[in-house]
Amino acid sequence: MVLRRPVVVSIILPLAIVVACSKSPVEPASVPSASNPAAGVPNTPAGAQTAVAGGRQDVLVNMLDACDPDSFNAVLGPGSCVRSGGVKFDQFIAQLTQLAFAAPWRFAPQNTNVRVGQTFVAENKGGEEHTFTEVEEFGGGIVPILNQLARTPTIAPECAALEEEDRVAPGTTYREEIDHAGSLKFQCCIHPWMRMEATVR
Repeated sequence: MVLRRPVVVSIILPLAIVVACSKSPVEPASVPSASNPAAGVPNTPAGAQTAVAGGRQDVLVNMLDACDPDSFNAVLGPGSCVRSGGVKFDQFIAQLTQLAFAAPWRFAPQNTNVRVGQTFVAENKGGEEHTFTEVEEFGGGIVPILNQLARTPTIAPECAALEEEDRVAPGTTYREEIDHAGSLKFQCCIHPWMRMEATVR
């Protein structure tokens, strides 16, 4: 534990500055607990489904995380995490340092087949802000220290051009119409290991 302390201390300040400035308090969203075995498995398609809404089919994508509000808010500022329980901030950093990803922070599903004319509806069921950003190639996001720990130092150009409406607060959704066939890639521009690939027919 003593060996991890310099790593955690060296990243807390820059991470707190970047993330805390973009947060606003929102109502908590109900999400799987970190003690739920499915929450720790990156490829678990928890809650992935297709639903008919308004005469068209929506393809639901769950944006998940497992932040612990007490420890995340202590480091990043009030309102940074608005869920109940979860992974402590130092455990999150330790997992990222070791694996280059934090398993509970993920899109579900991570791979899917869809059709032109459908719409992705990305629901943020976690406690932190995320993005569901289509990218040409996977890359880093807008938080340099998370890019470093996730070993994605090159920022995806689409992440560098984010607009305010691209940010998805906990408990809210983001819609993206599928308008052409091919292979599509989506990532979170805050947590760049959160990724999804879609084959469109």
